[in-house]
Amino acid sequence: MENSMIRDEAEVLTNKEIADGVWRMELKTKLAALAKPGQFVMVGTHSDSHLLMRPISISEFEKDDNILRLVWRTVGYGTNEMAAARPGEVFSLLGPLGNGFPVQDADNKKHILLIGGGIGAPPLLGLMKTLRETHPADEITAVLGYRGKATGLFLTEEFEKYGKLVISSDDGSVGTHGTVIDAIRENGLKADIIYSCGPMPMLSAVKKYAAENGVRAWISLEERMACGVGACLGCVVKTKHEDHHSHVNNARICTEGPVFDAEEVEI
Repeated sequence: MENSMIRDEAEVLTNKEIADGVWRMELKTKLAALAKPGQFVMVGTHSDSHLLMRPISISEFEKDDNILRLVWRTVGYGTNEMAAARPGEVFSLLGPLGNGFPVQDADNKKHILLIGGGIGAPPLLGLMKTLRETHPADEITAVLGYRGKATGLFLTEEFEKYGKLVISSDDGSVGTHGTVIDAIRENGLKADIIYSCGPMPMLSAVKKYAAENGVRAWISLEERMACGVGACLGCVVKTKHEDHHSHVNNARICTEGPVFDAEEVEI
């Protein structure tokens, strides 16, 4: 892992529904000072009958102010409990966890492409903000795929602060009617490097697109996680290389990932 992890009791500063079933929470926590784009935290529940912490990707962080922003979609008890939280409430956090996006790989690149689908878009916002510190806005393009305008185009205004934004939608209500790859081709976008996060079918398409165009792609895999620290082996992905401990071609998404070189994983 890129950073040592800590446990902290984080105070909720703001909590708001920003699209249909999608929430954005701002927390005051020491973890923010350690965070890097693409990492995640484990969030504890307040229930004695739901002991497992929930993995949530880090969307943004303000290191100097100890502020961490999380964006998630409600799917079960833990995420619904987070959605109901009010300012002043406290959640137990463990993190930051996992290996994030290798920002340094974008050095000297003129066409940086960020590709996100659905709830895979939030971690790319923190990445885009970080890239903007060393690159002009016209070198960074985010291509985001949404279901459609009716369910909400969350975070689009935030992405537009740091570079160009291109949108695709499943129903054609906004942007390109189709996939993120359709939007890339329709807009004639170029890429010297790709960073991507989203559902597995989208990441498979991104991997194929990158290979066809000779571009290195870093992809962040979404997976259910029980422990978040590599102990339970509940989140594995097949890789090209054999693990020297287990002697199998598997990697743990929570520790070796969630970000991988697209060429290294079988998806």
